[in-house]
Amino acid sequence: MKPIAYRDAGVSIDAANVATAKIKELARSTFNARTLSEIGSFGGMFDAAFPDCASPVLVASADGVGTKLKIAFLTNTHNTIGRDLVNHCVNDILVQGARPLFFLDYIAMGKLAPDVVASIVEGIARGCLENNCVLLGGETAEMPGFYAEGEYDVAGFIVGIVDKGKIVDGKKIKAGDAVLALPSVGLHTNGYSLARKLFFEIAGYDANTELDALNSTVGAALLQPHVSYLSKLEGLLDSGVIKGLAHITGGGLLENIPRILPEETSVIIARDTWPVLPVFRLMQEIGQVSDAEMYRTFNMGVGMVIVCAEEDKERIKSHLQERGCACYEIGRVVEGNREVSIN
Repeated sequence: MKPIAYRDAGVSIDAANVATAKIKELARSTFNARTLSEIGSFGGMFDAAFPDCASPVLVASADGVGTKLKIAFLTNTHNTIGRDLVNHCVNDILVQGARPLFFLDYIAMGKLAPDVVASIVEGIARGCLENNCVLLGGETAEMPGFYAEGEYDVAGFIVGIVDKGKIVDGKKIKAGDAVLALPSVGLHTNGYSLARKLFFEIAGYDANTELDALNSTVGAALLQPHVSYLSKLEGLLDSGVIKGLAHITGGGLLENIPRILPEETSVIIARDTWPVLPVFRLMQEIGQVSDAEMYRTFNMGVGMVIVCAEEDKERIKSHLQERGCACYEIGRVVEGNREVSIN
């Protein structure tokens, strides 16, 4: 019997080395003066001295992009999903007023494909650069027999910083405050299991089906990027005018806004105060999906919610409009039990 090697079990160290070489080049493009280690080290090192921050607080989060990956597989588009991942994680810490410092990724697949890995990391690096965030390290795992051929999983881990005195935590929200909305450009990274069922099973479309209602193919509509709101909100985060921020992800408006509400407050949202994107209207029509189910599954055209005092809303709207970002007043904070109703 000939000697057995690792490659006989389905793992290629040579392919891993090729992928790592490509990753290093992409990651280095995100490095800054605080980066103290190279990709390939056992741990990533980052300078933790923050002289401009009176009382620095680190804010961390981890997430994935769910079954949006299935659309990437169907369309053989791998260079956008990483950017979605970074932007999702950036928004998750942004709601507490934090700016990102560094990002770590985890990519796993059955058989390592260096070109696919490089495409994924290309998107991650682009997202990091756009958000002034260092891609500090990560892990690429080859796991034979664990994933279907051509499929993979990807997760992201982010660390950011906020001055303790400038944390946005919703504690000052009170009845009478205004609720503003920043638009999404699509599903972002949530609701894809239902979206795939509606488009592919019930309607019988495939990813390449052109639909006039979407002005694109189904695949292109479902791969619309997850927007980062960091650059739009920069300049407002430290001003004290934002009382609360809610990233509208899984659970939609109904389940994400209550996460920032103090006890004895609720939110009433008025329908038709912002543009609901055609992709959501089409999905509801295809499956005769109830309004309640739509609003607790999808973002419905709202990517981020701002809660502010009534007297500050025009300042916020003006700031956003100057940066080319639409802003819609969609509701009001009222007395209640941390619930959201859409009327």
